[in-house]
Amino acid sequence: MEIVPLADKKAFIPELAELHHGEWSHLNPLLTLEKRAEAIAKAAGREGVPSIFVAMSGDQLVGSAALVQHDMDTRPDLSPWLAAVYVKEGFRHQGIATELIARCEREAVKSKAESWYLYTEFASRLYEKLGWRHMERCEYRGVMVSVMCKQIAC
Repeated sequence: MEIVPLADKKAFIPELAELHHGEWSHLNPLLTLEKRAEAIAKAAGREGVPSIFVAMSGDQLVGSAALVQHDMDTRPDLSPWLAAVYVKEGFRHQGIATELIARCEREAVKSKAESWYLYTEFASRLYEKLGWRHMERCEYRGVMVSVMCKQIAC
């Protein structure tokens, strides 16, 4: 398993856009697949904020995670955010998401922020195991989500 910046593997952008669209299009139904791919390409920095990292097995895309400035338009006061944590079904429960999150955390440390944030519909137990704490449960774009934060280890 290898984790690399998406900026070094731009050929994965269309596939990643399809995976993200399948997972999260219900949160923004007006965002087309094409616009999602454009947004991913724009956020695909090699380091810092924004950056996207992909997990690869050989030359196969396995998963992704991103560090972005803002991920909830209702919470512009919070930054930076862990976003787009996704692992393909056949590769789940192998620690890949944890590795992707750790890679993003190394970039968050460089941002000099004291905390970073995420929201999730279903994966709060994973994040709790990684030291994240609940801030609030709220409705976001018609879906109940947990907003979580974590102190950045400096």
